[in-house]
Amino acid sequence: MRPLPALAALAALALAAGCATAPPAPSADTAAAPPGFGTGATPEYDAAAVRALAVTDAELAPGWHVTLMQPGQHDISSPPETADVPACQPVLDALTPSKGAAGPLAEADLDIARAGDGPASLYTAILAFRPGRAAAVHTGLDRVLDHCRAFGSTAGRHRLARVDTPTPEGADAATAFTLTDETGGTTIAQRALVARSGDVLAVFTTLDATGRPAPEPDRGVVRAQLAKLKAR
Repeated sequence: MRPLPALAALAALALAAGCATAPPAPSADTAAAPPGFGTGATPEYDAAAVRALAVTDAELAPGWHVTLMQPGQHDISSPPETADVPACQPVLDALTPSKGAAGPLAEADLDIARAGDGPASLYTAILAFRPGRAAAVHTGLDRVLDHCRAFGSTAGRHRLARVDTPTPEGADAATAFTLTDETGGTTIAQRALVARSGDVLAVFTTLDATGRPAPEPDRGVVRAQLAKLKAR
């Protein structure tokens, strides 16, 4: 199971929930955006510009390796699911590939692994938005977490819980949560940290399919990625 596409979509579930607010006026920082990120009131991030924001091996501690994950590999044939708790439906709308999730102008997906850790990886999504949209998406995520705790669907039982977390250095805001799926007797736990830096969301995700809690995203990797976003 690859958790990254699902949780990158979950970061944008505010759009499906209708919780997004109107974007604020562009700031001076936005108007001075570097080449590749657009200029003026509506910067346009392209795929190459967002990939350039992704952390590299050289920027991490020894032993870490970054793999760029190609888009379009997730299954889009699954039918829509319905939550038995209406307030939680936006979660499934975002997690079900066939429903889609609009919002980011561009995205880079990374699989960051450390030698000797076996199958353990830190999945990271870098999502670039129009001015004000990242803040609106993050606010919408907080609202869903406040109203959705546990729900069922045809896929099984799901538990969603906020995890208290300080805002990491380099981020303007951050939210952490766990998502546990209990399907067919198997418990799969995912943990995510969604950090906002200006008009970019960085979604850090870990996974455990053994029934144990998923580990906290590695703080060194998070720190390095947010430092690169802050320096842009």
